[in-house]
Amino acid sequence: MSILIYAENQNGKVSKGAKELAAYAKAYGDKSGQEVVAIGFGLENPKELYTYGASKVLNVEDPILKNFNAYAHASGIAEAATKENASLVLISSSNDAVYLGPILAKKMQAGYLSQVMALPEDGDTFIVKRKTFSNKGIAYTALLTEKKVLRIAKNSFGLKENPVDGNVESFNPNIDASAYDMLKVIKVEKVSGKVPLTDADIIVSAGRGMKGPENWGMIEELADVLDAPVSCSKPVADIGWRPHAEHVGQTGKQVAPNLYIAIGISGAIQHLAGVNSSKYMVVINNDPEAPFFKAADYGVVGDAFEVVPALIEKLKVFKQG
Repeated sequence: MSILIYAENQNGKVSKGAKELAAYAKAYGDKSGQEVVAIGFGLENPKELYTYGASKVLNVEDPILKNFNAYAHASGIAEAATKENASLVLISSSNDAVYLGPILAKKMQAGYLSQVMALPEDGDTFIVKRKTFSNKGIAYTALLTEKKVLRIAKNSFGLKENPVDGNVESFNPNIDASAYDMLKVIKVEKVSGKVPLTDADIIVSAGRGMKGPENWGMIEELADVLDAPVSCSKPVADIGWRPHAEHVGQTGKQVAPNLYIAIGISGAIQHLAGVNSSKYMVVINNDPEAPFFKAADYGVVGDAFEVVPALIEKLKVFKQG
């Protein structure tokens, strides 16, 4: 018996989410007596996963699978689960995995739970703790099916190293041609430069309080000082101030950094639903009644055009010291 994880990658590099899945699977595998097997599509250095507990990596190198295709990838993962006798498959909470999960569960005839935030509880019944109601509630859910697919919430377990000896095996799943007809990749747009938003430890985000795209220079400067990527609220992307690739929220990228800094964002529930898995949230807003203050760990009531430049200078001094 084994536990199978889907190891996503960013331009061939093993993602942070994949490493967290390996750590989660290793912790549960040690308790249940199962080894951890990973499947990746075009991983450049699959051996990285050994550090977090995966003792075998199935690496699919077929170029047609380089771009994500939910139906084709689900078929490949399901075939790997059968090959490795894995009744438990773990996926991350990336944007791609959100679409993948239900399709994979159907192919495997498995039960499916999302936003899982802790290891299954000890006992005869498989019970997991998970986030519900746009991350505002907690549920303890029993999964009674023989086969199970779990989508693990971001930053819920952490990158816990547990090195093992491992091996990499080339894997070529037999995927039906119809999978490629159901979904086709027409165009791929990649954001270059900083770490992807979904893997970032720190994110600097801004909203309509910036008054216009011409004022984004100080947001980018703050992000540079913190070595962080920039994101934005949905209205900002909709009116064209920033690219949609930077939009975070319920209908954009869902993120879970260690530190999320929100500048000039009121904190609508749709935005909070995509960012409230952040470990710490800091809000800067001149409206003391902004909803974001109720969700944030730290808040600064003030004019962003005064607060942010002062913060940048203080951070520069701090880094120099």
